[in-house]
Amino acid sequence: MKVLLLGGTGEARELAGLLAGAGVDAVSSLAGRTADARVPVGEVRVGGFGGAAGLAGWLREHPVDAVIDATHPFAAMITANAFSATREVGVPLLVLRRRGWAAEPGDNWHWVETASAAAELLPELGTRAFLTIGRQGLDAFAGTGLWTLARCVDPPQPRPTWCTLILARGPFTVADEERILRDHTIDVLVTKDSGGPATAAKLTAARGLAIPVIMIRRPPLPAGPEVVETVEAAVQWVMRASHSPST
Repeated sequence: MKVLLLGGTGEARELAGLLAGAGVDAVSSLAGRTADARVPVGEVRVGGFGGAAGLAGWLREHPVDAVIDATHPFAAMITANAFSATREVGVPLLVLRRRGWAAEPGDNWHWVETASAAAELLPELGTRAFLTIGRQGLDAFAGTGLWTLARCVDPPQPRPTWCTLILARGPFTVADEERILRDHTIDVLVTKDSGGPATAAKLTAARGLAIPVIMIRRPPLPAGPEVVETVEAAVQWVMRASHSPST
């Protein structure tokens, strides 16, 4: 059994380790957009494929029994390319997506579809914003006129001059997030529905301080591929596929 694992997330790294332990030959593919990325165990390739056509070509040259898309919930283009390429080549595709966040009592969430919609709504909810959406999409907020704090793993290029930038990688604690919100007098938080525990502390901190949250919805998944929410379910899928007569 050989698997191409489209990774970059914590789930992808965990899955790579479990598959290696189970004797599955997995190749982890990283986009290479994050400096000093955490590297999973096993074989790793870095860099894009060149769209759906490029990925289909790679799959023909490097035959695998399955592809697992364990990329970020907002990596819509990669997911679309994986769906198109695997359908063209005839390779099974599994999508591993962690469950999104759910509002709890005391939360004041405002759901929007895009970063642009979040920027449009922002002035109605506060005057000092904390953006935790990563570096992609920051430009949508450049014209709000509000004092803005933005947190990214790597600095955007070119580096924005309209906001204060924090470079940090999760996981973050509730105490750390509360300190940021208080020290910078933040009155509105903007984030993506990434899900998972690594960056959920900001939501707990915002709830405790009664700070409204603008939540950007995930892009929809393509219809067709099987989708699981946990690494354990992905391992089970691979194990079933490895015992399938067609594998």
